[in-house]
Amino acid sequence: MTPQQFAQALIDALNTRDPDRVMAFYAPDYIEIDVAQAEPQIGRDTVRRKLLAYWRAFPDLQFTLDDVIAEGDRLVMVWHWCGTHRGTIMNIPPTGRAVQTRGTSILAVSENLIQRATRIWDLAGLLRGMGLLTEL
Repeated sequence: MTPQQFAQALIDALNTRDPDRVMAFYAPDYIEIDVAQAEPQIGRDTVRRKLLAYWRAFPDLQFTLDDVIAEGDRLVMVWHWCGTHRGTIMNIPPTGRAVQTRGTSILAVSENLIQRATRIWDLAGLLRGMGLLTEL
C-alpha cells in the first residue's frame, strides 16, 4: 500500500465511525502528541475514547484528506473535518453550529501501523466556529 493509499484508507475508516476499523491502523503501544491535550496520549484506547467523544459531539463528522507527503517511515497528512456540534465536547455543551477545522498529522508508520503521531490542528478555529472565540 502506498503512503497515499494508507492515508486515504485511514480517512475512509474514520468516516465509517467504526472504531474497530480505525483501531486496525494503530500499533498497540501507539503514542500521540496533540496540541489540544496537556499530556501525551498512549495506546489505542486513547484513540478510541477520543474518536467516540468526537463522533458523539459531531454525529455527522466527515474527514477529508487534503494532501499527503511521505518520506521513509514518515507520513504527513493535511486534513480537515466538518460537522454539526450536537453533543458536549471539551466540556462545551452543544451549540448546533456547523463547524470546520483543519489540521496536520505527522505519523511514524511501520508495517502499516501508526506507531507515533504529532497532531497540530486549528483548535481556535473550532472554538470560533462554535461561537466561543471572537475573530482576532
